[in-house]
Amino acid sequence: MVRTLQLVTSRRPFFEQQVEVLERNGVTCTVVPVPGGGRGRSLAAYVRFYARVLRAASGPDIDLVHANYGLTAPAALAQPVRPVVLSLWGSDLLGRYGAVSEQCARFADEVVVMSPEMAGALDREATVVPHGIDTDRFAPEPREAAVAAVGWDADATHVLFPYDTERAEKNYPRAERVVERARGAVAGPLELHAVSGVPHEEVPTYMNAADAMLLTSDREGSPNAVKEALSCNLPVVATPVGDVPDLLDGVDCSAVADTDAALADALADALAPSTDPNGRERAREFGLDRMGEDLLGVYERALDGEVTAA
Repeated sequence: MVRTLQLVTSRRPFFEQQVEVLERNGVTCTVVPVPGGGRGRSLAAYVRFYARVLRAASGPDIDLVHANYGLTAPAALAQPVRPVVLSLWGSDLLGRYGAVSEQCARFADEVVVMSPEMAGALDREATVVPHGIDTDRFAPEPREAAVAAVGWDADATHVLFPYDTERAEKNYPRAERVVERARGAVAGPLELHAVSGVPHEEVPTYMNAADAMLLTSDREGSPNAVKEALSCNLPVVATPVGDVPDLLDGVDCSAVADTDAALADALADALAPSTDPNGRERAREFGLDRMGEDLLGVYERALDGEVTAA
């Protein structure tokens, strides 16, 4: 049995699922989050965080420290007792904190990334383990009932934008432009819905109420929203970021495009499909159990010392 100290900035649903599947596989997970909430935590919050990490890692019941997200890595590496696994989620490597994440990755015993693109951004070996999804929870449901449940117009066509509109890297203004361009090619009202902050267990209902999902991000790692949409057989139109082109490769009714005009054309096509969506077949590859098995392999290497930091 592996006993882990799980460090995290915010306890997001996909992190909670990771803990759940690890514990199902016999791993104990002691979770230490960074104090406070939201973006822009103070330096004092990270000082308090390090004190907690040092105390917990020095205890007799921890074998390994797993730093989830790059900003937790300095505290993980500053404790001198346990081997460190660093998981990079995407924005921590490809965004404003990329330099911190890159430097910390050099000293971790093992590094986990979400996509081959992220692995290529590092000058050391990394293991690609995308976040898994619950394919039982994210499953097709009758659209009419879902539309009624979320209170949308039953006579309109609905496009889902599954992010906070204030997150600049998600580029909501571009989503608005794309939907506006697509309106002329779609019969009847076309509505764009930005959905964020709802309980994770309600997200499948929104996905089943939508006719397509639009992702206009400037950067991503391996976005769970795409995998969850595919698992619901919801067509996805997206920019070519992270591993999205691979996720959508061979998936009917979904597409990747890199200009507003091409995104609008692809969205119009997705909203009038000539065949049934088959995304669920692709999504089965990203189940939680496979993620758990892959992380266990990473833990075993870190504990055995088979891979050393660059």
